[in-house]
Amino acid sequence: MANDKLGRPSKERDAMIRGQVSSLLWNGKIETTLAKAKSTARMAEKIITLAINSYEDTVKVQKDVKGADGKKTKTEVLNDGPKKLAARRKIMGYVYDLQEQRKEKESITAYQARVEGINHPLIEKIFNVYAPKYAERAKQVGQGGGYTRVIKLGKRRGDASEMAVVELV
Repeated sequence: MANDKLGRPSKERDAMIRGQVSSLLWNGKIETTLAKAKSTARMAEKIITLAINSYEDTVKVQKDVKGADGKKTKTEVLNDGPKKLAARRKIMGYVYDLQEQRKEKESITAYQARVEGINHPLIEKIFNVYAPKYAERAKQVGQGGGYTRVIKLGKRRGDASEMAVVELV
């Protein structure tokens, strides 16, 4: 699928694949045509691998924080190390920044409390949920890769295009 043009100019094709990869990583599963599914799975694997290889790189830093009384106190903060920071920036440059949605019957204050301090929820999900999960899986199985699954669904009514589901394993 490396040379698959998907019937679009390169800018449109790249934007479409970026959107599908972002949706796949956010929702865990998408339904699309077989050719798009294979291209999407390929890019999602690369992003997850990049996160797995760098998610443990953190550095402890002393930071001055002003308290409620106005006095400065030193606290230890975990920052991204150089390898994780580079990976985070590369992933942020590729995936679209999807925001957390308000749940049904959730108050505005509860929603704001839930998302407080999270600037890029999709990036946080990749590094805090998927990377540890798939790193553990790689240790147990003894292989890297294989984070996505493409399941063929059959032909679509109307244009008989081969449909597939891409999901994270």
